[in-house]
Amino acid sequence: MALGCVAAPAWADEPAPFDTASTLAPVVVTGTRTEKTLDETPIRTEVVDRAEIERTHARTLKQALEDVPGLQLTEVHGKSGYEVSLQGLTSDQVLVLIDGLPITASTGSTVDLSQYLLTEIDHIEIVKGATSAQYGSSAMGGVINVITRTIQPGFSGEAVLDVGTHGAQNPSGRSFDAASRHARVRLDGGTEQWRYRLTGDVLHDAGFTVDPAAWPRQGDAVRRGQLGARLEWLPSSATRLWVDASRYQEDDTQRFNYFAPPRNVPQSKDEAIARDRITWGARWSGERGLRAEVKGVSERYDSDSDTYSNAVLQQARQARQRTDHVTAQVDLPAWYRQLWQFGLDLHRESLDQSAGGASELVGGNARRTSHELFAQNDILFDDTWELLLGLRGQRDSDFGMHFAPKASLRAKLLDGPDWSSSLRASFGRGYRVPNLKERYYLFDHSALGYMVIGNPNLKPESSNSFQLGAQIALKNRFTLDVNLFDNRVSDLIQIDEAHATSVAGITHFTYENISRARTRGLEALATWRARPGLDLRAGYTLTQTRNLDTGAELTRRPRQSVRLGADWQASEASTLSLRARYQSSELVDTATRGRSPAWTTLDVVFNHKLGRATTAFVGVNNLFNRQRSFSNANDFGPLAGRFIYAGIRHEFGATP
Repeated sequence: MALGCVAAPAWADEPAPFDTASTLAPVVVTGTRTEKTLDETPIRTEVVDRAEIERTHARTLKQALEDVPGLQLTEVHGKSGYEVSLQGLTSDQVLVLIDGLPITASTGSTVDLSQYLLTEIDHIEIVKGATSAQYGSSAMGGVINVITRTIQPGFSGEAVLDVGTHGAQNPSGRSFDAASRHARVRLDGGTEQWRYRLTGDVLHDAGFTVDPAAWPRQGDAVRRGQLGARLEWLPSSATRLWVDASRYQEDDTQRFNYFAPPRNVPQSKDEAIARDRITWGARWSGERGLRAEVKGVSERYDSDSDTYSNAVLQQARQARQRTDHVTAQVDLPAWYRQLWQFGLDLHRESLDQSAGGASELVGGNARRTSHELFAQNDILFDDTWELLLGLRGQRDSDFGMHFAPKASLRAKLLDGPDWSSSLRASFGRGYRVPNLKERYYLFDHSALGYMVIGNPNLKPESSNSFQLGAQIALKNRFTLDVNLFDNRVSDLIQIDEAHATSVAGITHFTYENISRARTRGLEALATWRARPGLDLRAGYTLTQTRNLDTGAELTRRPRQSVRLGADWQASEASTLSLRARYQSSELVDTATRGRSPAWTTLDVVFNHKLGRATTAFVGVNNLFNRQRSFSNANDFGPLAGRFIYAGIRHEFGATP
């Protein structure tokens, strides 16, 4: 039973259990860069919709994605956040977007999914497999696109307040303390021509610890806040112009021990993060499907971290990242059953990082620019067959020209009053330009006996991605979606441990294009309306990975995962939801063959409407308290144990 996501057969926008009326399939944009209903898009797309986010009370993007089949979330190394991998490809190879525009990676390579709060979100679209033809570098493994809400005229909004506890693992040592506090508010308003949105979101978590009397905290203390404002002008029914500004701030404290024989030395790390993001855009729609759009983002991401030993400052590190991106596209009217699209992307990014006032980048500040052209033709042969062809050419300031083609075929095999079925197949060429940290960063851990040195001579990674799937649906009752995937990666960038050198007793590692890899497997998703008021879902993923040079299994890729879900509407006012997750064991260390054990978790949440606009809720995440063993370095099971929370959500005005 898949949780909170929709594969090509959409369940997320099905009618409520007591509503027998039919509903339209949701509209998605990520697979083709233009609007199509979910059941008509030639690119397999999975959706986490607004109803699922509200039902499970996800607070961050990471929490909203936890129940997507085949999607793996892991902690960012050395950070208080989470990164994502798809179909066995790493987070560096997955592109995360907000309304089609990139978000700056929190570590210079990986987007931290915990650093996006969900005040403005409408739904999330996930496309797996190489998508470089549509979105360029870093889309080798797929794309996650966060779609924000449309502002309607009039006045509407919502306010949410909730608190939670880690029980006996609260740092205070008091089980009933509110270790987690969260509040958000959204205000939408305006006329037919002018519209605005104001948002605020605050999440404070004191962290958790298996021993409140000890110094270390296994869960970091984090304070997150996000403010946003958006203004739109609609001078006519065909034209929309907008500007959006937001600021995200985070203060994070990690506490841990470092063993210096014969005793443990208390260590801590404080990190202050600020992300300032401005986006803008204009869109015009003409007759017969003609459309033109231009939009852009300018984002500044600053991080200041201080590391202490026995409360004495050991290192002060500052990182400054800048991302500027502009995209423009034109969709032409239908011509002989063909839908042509042309576009241009301009991208610029920079990284400046120092420790103790000394640059940690080879050559100082690192920069990269790219100019990209893309074209797409959606060919509708007849009511049964559709072929989507795409091609992107990218000229990079450091790596020259790259081309990425993609072809996707869709066949509507059955379209009756009750049953429907379709077949989807695609091939895509993906690529990833080495990120600035891999090329220039000097990661100096001499105190621990090693350092990692960036390699400016790295080559881009490339991949071939094959997807083949089928879907069958009994309308409003049952859907089954099965997808086979095969991804082959060349010039995979890894730390070259085999050719490490030693200088003055310090081991020097560097990045190299040293291997080829293959990931393949099966994804299946079934949804079933067992009876009025009871919806069940099941998702299963089988993944096989291999280093094609050594024959070894790739690390941190579990072979099997399961996502189960049930929503029972006991009355018109009350709903009980269950979300279960299973993950098989995974290889952690190739040399020792160490594996992280399998794990299973269960979340329970109860929602009760107190009126038309107010909902009270209570929930338990990780009901059976399945938590990793912190004494086992190979255990990468769930970090947090049982978490209990309660809250209230109120909607006001004409909320869409």
